[in-house]
Amino acid sequence: MKSLLTVLLAAALPLPAPIAPIAPTPPTPPAADGLDWHSCGDNVECATLTVPADWNDPGGATVDLPVARRPATDRTHRVGTLVFGPGGPWDSGVARVTTGSGRFSDTLRSRFDIVSFDPRGSRGGRPIPCDTSPAGPKPEPVLTSQAEFDATVAYNRKVRDICARSPADMLSNVRDVDALRAALGEKQISFHGTSYGTLLGEQYAERYPGRVRAMVLESVDDHSVPTTAAFLATQAAAFEDAFQDFAHWCDISGTTCTLNARGGARTVWHRLITTYNHFDLDATALVRLKDADYATLDKDLAAVDDGTPPRHVTDLGVVVPAFCDDWSLPVRDYAEYASLLRRTAAIAKDTGYPPQVFALTMCLGRPQVTNPQHVLRVHTRTPILLLNSRHDPATGLNWARSVERQLGRHGVLVTYDGAGHGAYTISECMKRTADDYLVSLEVPARGTTCPTA
Repeated sequence: MKSLLTVLLAAALPLPAPIAPIAPTPPTPPAADGLDWHSCGDNVECATLTVPADWNDPGGATVDLPVARRPATDRTHRVGTLVFGPGGPWDSGVARVTTGSGRFSDTLRSRFDIVSFDPRGSRGGRPIPCDTSPAGPKPEPVLTSQAEFDATVAYNRKVRDICARSPADMLSNVRDVDALRAALGEKQISFHGTSYGTLLGEQYAERYPGRVRAMVLESVDDHSVPTTAAFLATQAAAFEDAFQDFAHWCDISGTTCTLNARGGARTVWHRLITTYNHFDLDATALVRLKDADYATLDKDLAAVDDGTPPRHVTDLGVVVPAFCDDWSLPVRDYAEYASLLRRTAAIAKDTGYPPQVFALTMCLGRPQVTNPQHVLRVHTRTPILLLNSRHDPATGLNWARSVERQLGRHGVLVTYDGAGHGAYTISECMKRTADDYLVSLEVPARGTTCPTA
């Protein structure tokens, strides 16, 4: 069933107006001087794509991006090239192709050359993320005073200055994908983006609609939420919804859920967040909720209840310059910050705030971002296929539904009726639906769902 919080939030947050105009479609980037492929594993080839560090200065400094390709095993029935957009930002797409290709079905490995890359700003892309240690110790993810607020702004400004020569912005990554397409000699590509990679796909389709044969966006980012309050509220609703699904599982599991002997999941959770670091518990829960691993979350919380503190977390492992270039999340001062958290707690009665509150802290004091939020304007010939779990703690169903509304007839959402982040890898029904779409361009009916069993 739909979460009441999700329904109420969807009603309370109408589709926002654009914040920034969309830049005109840039010219086709020049093809690279050919990709020099070499073997780098079983049926995998690797190469380096050289692109401008600044796309506005194509004759200037360059960035080298590692690329990997797993050629289709059935060359006779090969459909084309499937570019994978990694999450994060920015995970390694090369690692996904070389050692993690099991996330792709046998059908896709048979019919497509599967290609991915390490985006600029990732640990494989060049230049690698900057060394922020000279800026000093990282601030705590959740602030408690104006003094901490001011210290965080000062820290973030130091990081910004240190990282100024490490370009990682989304608009450059979009251009890089098209440079990759050109270097591969493809007029059109199929694309499969997951989590943060869905934002890469959305903006690629927005700027290069004619170069998209088909596109799957799995665990969907909504880049239209116009304000800091809306970002935090939508993320809080998703995290709360996923926690409530876990708590419901515990309620009906009897002795299988050990928290029931301690008063139940909700009772234990409230006891723990008043005893231990709330953000550390949120981060612990996020990992298990993303994997829909409720049995392990039960054990984790029971261990903390027995006196084992949760692992202390100072960030969520994202590439900060990349994220903060894509999201304008201004907060004037600590009074506004505290007000935002109070409003979020009114939405999320049990969890209080989502782990993504970290985003507010790490982006405080940023100047105007290069890629601010806006409503999508996509006109691809084949509708984009959106995949999302009903109970996703990181990219909630509320975000996926919002993106489907923005796409209109150019997008269709298929919902997995279970939990977890990354619906393609969780549900065989979702996998078949996506594969049929990618291979044969079979667009499912609007409102299609996949059962949990």
